[in-house]
Amino acid sequence: MDISGINGSSAGLATSTAGANTKISSDFETFLRMLTVQMENQDPLNPVDSSDYAVQLATFSSVEQQVLTNDLLRALGGQIGTTGMAQMAAWVGKEARAPVAAYFDGDPITIAPNPAAIADRVDLVVYDSNGMEVQRKSIPTSADPIQWNGNDDNGDPLPDGKYTFRIESFSNGEQLLDEVADVYSRVTEVRSEGGETILILSGGVGVLASAVSALRDPELI
Repeated sequence: MDISGINGSSAGLATSTAGANTKISSDFETFLRMLTVQMENQDPLNPVDSSDYAVQLATFSSVEQQVLTNDLLRALGGQIGTTGMAQMAAWVGKEARAPVAAYFDGDPITIAPNPAAIADRVDLVVYDSNGMEVQRKSIPTSADPIQWNGNDDNGDPLPDGKYTFRIESFSNGEQLLDEVADVYSRVTEVRSEGGETILILSGGVGVLASAVSALRDPELI
């Protein structure tokens, strides 16, 4: 495994810490100069109590240490995020299952339905990228994966593009459940954005890594 990225993060952490230490040192020297001026210009008949100076020093030290701690936590958080993303790089090339749109390019798409347990009828409803319903058909009342070949009701292939699949569950004619179905799509890229790990799937579809419920090797079609 290439660990150059991790080493680079460690170097960045060291640089950030060094910069923070320099700033704190400079601020502390400024504080001491201000404290010295305060002592030199105090009223000799009503001098400031020494305990007040101790409180000021303790307060400043506490604040500066908290600032340094926060800087270190942010740097460590970034390093951990980079490490996690590097581990997820192994997901590239695999097929991830998630409730997202899938890109159809002529190859069948594997759908993992999860109908209501008491359903007596389950419909697969297909929507194009414009949100228009392009197909509705009955499927088995089970959670077994099914293949969608991309053909319309006349057997003609639908255009390439992104399609969303919804599973509608019914019992005695009453709808019990309507939710986006999980589909399998190939992972093409792993990104880190806003502290979250994002997977880019075929066709540019993005999904949070935390939303992925399964991984598998690509099926040979």
